[in-house]
Amino acid sequence: MPSDPMAERLAQLCLDLCAIPSVTGDEARLCGMIAARFADAPWTSSRVGNALAVRGPPRGRPLLCLVGHTDTVPPAADGPYAQRDANGDLPAWRQGDRLHGLGASDMKSGLAVMLALAEALDPTALPWDLGLVFYDREEGPYDDNGLEPLLDAVPWIAQSSLAVLLEPSQDVAMLGCLGCLHGWVRFEGRAAHSARSWLGENAVHKAGAFISAVAQQAPRHVGIGGLDYVETVGITLARGGRARNVVPDSFELNLNFRFAPDRTLAQAESWLIRFVDEASGGRATLTIHDRAPAGPVDAEHPAVRHYLAHTGVAVQPKLGWTDVARLSLRGIPCVNHGPGLAAQAHQAQEHTDLAPLLGTYGRLRALLEAPPPPGIGG
Repeated sequence: MPSDPMAERLAQLCLDLCAIPSVTGDEARLCGMIAARFADAPWTSSRVGNALAVRGPPRGRPLLCLVGHTDTVPPAADGPYAQRDANGDLPAWRQGDRLHGLGASDMKSGLAVMLALAEALDPTALPWDLGLVFYDREEGPYDDNGLEPLLDAVPWIAQSSLAVLLEPSQDVAMLGCLGCLHGWVRFEGRAAHSARSWLGENAVHKAGAFISAVAQQAPRHVGIGGLDYVETVGITLARGGRARNVVPDSFELNLNFRFAPDRTLAQAESWLIRFVDEASGGRATLTIHDRAPAGPVDAEHPAVRHYLAHTGVAVQPKLGWTDVARLSLRGIPCVNHGPGLAAQAHQAQEHTDLAPLLGTYGRLRALLEAPPPPGIGG
């Protein structure tokens, strides 16, 4: 890729952001660095904990909000991002047009685009009003997410005519999102010495048929607005037993249900309860401990239609959960569109490429510098 000033700026911003550790719950330093960039007029900002909402002066124009989370998952213990230097920074480096660092794709490349746009554009002269939302704790449970208290505390966010969530999508627009349920499936047994196992009841063995049933559950394909959403259920964690020579008297499996936008949260929960009961033959109990609704597919909303037409971006379904679901509950039309590589999210050697950063930056800048069509907000 030919070198140009914006490419260099985006690359450096992404690497600088990756160097600052911000594992979920440890976002204060990064939030402070971002807040310092918006300390002066014409920006005004509101901070709630380690979440930050920033906007240019309100001028009665349609409000477009760029939204991104600041946290990352923890680094792999044996991966390249496990060690900090003497300043507390993480490794982050460039190799040609590839940028390496924890969160490079999910989603510090998206944050880099947001910051670069804020640096380059004059919010007093744009045909849109511009807001930027940086929030914490996205990678944790739904109820702990830092966006919810920020939305409660900053009413102007809900006035957005359109929100763009810069989650990793490789410069492709991804509409809607899957919902997500997590539940502990528990099997009870009876402890005994493993040398006399017939005196006990092995809870792990009781789970065998259930594990097989989950493994054999075929994905469900759901077509919405010409997009194919894929619904899956799978086991992601297992825990049980207290010693290697004791028959385990309990065994738990974390079951993760990623459900399509054609189901409400209540419908998805009812399906999961029935599935666990049937697949376990009534031998297990289910305790759902995390619930996140699916995001609606807003393809026909006028603001989303304008966004897709003006940017010329390709459109795909979002096969994962994002906060478009939460924003949609507040009545804000949303689209996922970011520069990170979705397949690199949460990888031990996470990286991203420079081309989609430039692509996403260019599309968003062109959109913000062009007048919105009549009838969208304002």
